[in-house]
Amino acid sequence: PDRVVVGAETDRARDLLRRLYRPLYLLETPILMTGLETSELIKYASNAFLAVKISYINQMADLCERVGADVHDVARGMGLDKRIGNKFLHPGPGYGGSCFPKDTLALVRTAQDYDTDIGIVDEVVAYNTARKLSMAQRVEQAAGGSVDGKTIAVLGLAFKPETDDMRDSPSLDIIPALMAAGASIRAYDPKAMEEARHLLPAAVALQTSAQQCLEGADIAVIITEWNEFRALTPDQFLTSMAGTTLVDLRNIYDPSAMRGAGLTYLSIGRD
Repeated sequence: PDRVVVGAETDRARDLLRRLYRPLYLLETPILMTGLETSELIKYASNAFLAVKISYINQMADLCERVGADVHDVARGMGLDKRIGNKFLHPGPGYGGSCFPKDTLALVRTAQDYDTDIGIVDEVVAYNTARKLSMAQRVEQAAGGSVDGKTIAVLGLAFKPETDDMRDSPSLDIIPALMAAGASIRAYDPKAMEEARHLLPAAVALQTSAQQCLEGADIAVIITEWNEFRALTPDQFLTSMAGTTLVDLRNIYDPSAMRGAGLTYLSIGRD
């Protein structure tokens, strides 16, 4: 780990924890001993800061679309500044998972309990919720303004790759919104299918592979950036789908290659 933060109230507790984490001392991992309140705030503040960073680059992506800039070049230019760094500067449909949503809300509520204004975090919580729903609207726009009667293939259900965790995943907001607009949903995720059976509406047609998911779809939507999906070729989309529209909410494909092959390709924050 980058560091270990330990909150303890007594000298005895601190001594016990120092012995417990001694192997990390030998690896020169920084270990910060502090009080209970401070250690709790370190966790909340760290995750809230990363949530702010994610939301910031998502807003920059929207601006890039308006002015004709490339959000990936913007993010790279920002990330080369060592004061900023390149982590968590990847545009997408909003954050999810077990930590960021929970910790941002906990920080907001703690601030409210102690009559303190941390409006920037409050705004990020609201923005992230709106961001997920706006991705459904983006799909509707890609369909010409309406998805009513359309079949949509959703690739990726977990909140990030290499996990089956769907807690607060963007898919849990995007899919119901598209269904409410009249779309039929086919969905696939390499690891999260069991979770999906419990968390998604019963009307969602869960598939056993990406290729099967694409069959007969009018529109394909990438929600999670699995490497399995990165390996899909334009021909695999075109030969399986009934339509040609691909909405890439993770920017995992080369726009020129996709459009050159005949796909109607839309991504985030770039032409």
